[in-house]
Amino acid sequence: MLITILTPTYNRATLLLRLYNSLKDQRCKNFEWIVIDDGSTDNTLEVMRGIIDEPLFKIIYIKQENGGKHRAVNKGVSIANGELVFIADSDDILPEDAITTVADMWRKIDNKDTFGGMAGLDMSISSRKIIGSGLPKDYIDCNAIDIRYKCHVEGDLKEVFRTSVLKEFPFPEIDNERFCPEALVWNRIALKYKLRYINKVIYLVEYQPEGLTSNIVKVRMKSPISSMMCYSEMTQLNIPFKDRMKAAINYWRFRFCISRKDIPSLSGRWFWTAPIGWLMHLKDIRTTKS
Repeated sequence: MLITILTPTYNRATLLLRLYNSLKDQRCKNFEWIVIDDGSTDNTLEVMRGIIDEPLFKIIYIKQENGGKHRAVNKGVSIANGELVFIADSDDILPEDAITTVADMWRKIDNKDTFGGMAGLDMSISSRKIIGSGLPKDYIDCNAIDIRYKCHVEGDLKEVFRTSVLKEFPFPEIDNERFCPEALVWNRIALKYKLRYINKVIYLVEYQPEGLTSNIVKVRMKSPISSMMCYSEMTQLNIPFKDRMKAAINYWRFRFCISRKDIPSLSGRWFWTAPIGWLMHLKDIRTTKS
């Protein structure tokens, strides 16, 4: 099996059928669909039972205690049978040629051991516009850091990783935290592997009002350690100074959310950014209260 479609979901019963229909419409059916229910309290179980009754491809449904998307992804990766893992959120869909596009491009890549996977473009479901700048050419082979800071590609991208790579770089699972930034793991992968980025849409997105993207500051404030870990590591990357400075400020911004001592450290050279981080922290408190 080439691809595992992995869907972490929480209380999205009304949207799961839309995603399933987009999978049924795929021209290539060489994939399995793993749904990790992260403790939903709606009728997700009943919806999935109805879907599993008429499978056109292999479907695995697992319900676990609520622990956050990153834990659901880790669980799904641990049981994935595909060579590649394509993470498809429950509120998004795939264009009908997505799996075909991924499969065709992956077969063309030589020396796959140096590649952690591939990536394509995101498009808005409602506006049908690409989210971001797109690529300046048909494809680019580089890592997730260079695509942003050297190639200057902006906007959302949809990464499809080798299953073995996601097993090598699992999301950290921190007690009492239900969020971990994807950038933390994607950057770690980038230090060892490159991806093939293609200038073609493979994913259609729709941001929900109650979703992670819409409430990201509040979510990070409730899971500060993983956010601090991400920003601390970003200050050590080979990226422009202004971006490392922003990362240091954000480190302090969320450092002030917690009093624990066993936390990710930050180089002393960035201590001067603490007052700016404190001001942003105060602003976050006012904003989230309002």
